[in-house]
Amino acid sequence: MVTPTAPRVESLARSGIQAIPKEYVRPKEELMSIGNIFEEEEKDEGPQVPTIDIKEIDSEDRVEREKCREELKKAAMDWGVMHLVNHGISDDLTERVKRAGQAFFDQPVEEKEKYANEQASGKIQGYGSKLANNASGQLEWEDYFFHLIYPEDKRDMSIWPKTPSDYTEYARQLRSLATKILSVLSLGLGLEEGRLEKEVGGLEELLLQMKINYYPKCPQPELALGVEAHTDVSALTFILHNMVPGLQLFYKDKWVTAKCVPNSIILHIGDTIEILSNGEYKSILHRGLVNKEKVRISWAVFCEPPRDKIILKPLPETVSEQKPAMLPPRTFQQHIEHKLFRRAQDALLSDEE
Repeated sequence: MVTPTAPRVESLARSGIQAIPKEYVRPKEELMSIGNIFEEEEKDEGPQVPTIDIKEIDSEDRVEREKCREELKKAAMDWGVMHLVNHGISDDLTERVKRAGQAFFDQPVEEKEKYANEQASGKIQGYGSKLANNASGQLEWEDYFFHLIYPEDKRDMSIWPKTPSDYTEYARQLRSLATKILSVLSLGLGLEEGRLEKEVGGLEELLLQMKINYYPKCPQPELALGVEAHTDVSALTFILHNMVPGLQLFYKDKWVTAKCVPNSIILHIGDTIEILSNGEYKSILHRGLVNKEKVRISWAVFCEPPRDKIILKPLPETVSEQKPAMLPPRTFQQHIEHKLFRRAQDALLSDEE
């Protein structure tokens, strides 16, 4: 175990500080857009993240099936994010998954440190906090636990305090749900049903990585972010949360707060699908706000292609003279590195202004 270079955010939050350390204070241009998340969630005017009922996604009734799939496709093209309801994963199972994660974070920090990751050496699985980016020095108001949950033969159970069978079952059911979503998105592009799944690694290679995000209460939430603005590099991301608001989406040049929809799973379209579809499906910019009153926890599962085996590029069927390829061919690893480089460059430029 490597000693973290900064205290855990939970330790800071529990220490009784009234002002957050400067490393957590966002730049001036960002602060103007950070409001009270509970007030933001209550607003009903303006665009709202779509809620898509996928009960009929495989219905034998063709009209019902096509209506459901069309709504999902439209949300993926317009927003790139949605609340899925009637998704087929039982409330009992999702609650058990939440309890397992909550139980880990309920332990004392000293106990959690036994499962700390070692980011400097590339071991990202385990308990961690964001290390300062050298360019900006910015930190986020969260701790997390990161681990690969599927395929089962690739998991390292030694980093998890106990072997939660609930996670295993949840991972299997999410993997099936991912297949259904990818099928609908393939058909929406006029492709064969299994095409997108094949392009992201298929049953054997698509990885499901879970990140449990723990956002402690923050004494100055108007100055901090739980997660800074970003798009997901994944193919798809599925998110559960503890019904405390925090997620915001940058839609039509404005930050829109996602409502807390009971018994839903949030679905994000990631960069990988945006690239393969040549921008037909959107990977939306999003961020996480924090608050003074309640701890927020989310369980994000990133469905990712293998790092070096697959070349990511717009599929030939999505490219035309009118719509050329949006990006050059890259591996998934190269895409991640490119984004990190761009972020570092942007941070350097903002420091110079």
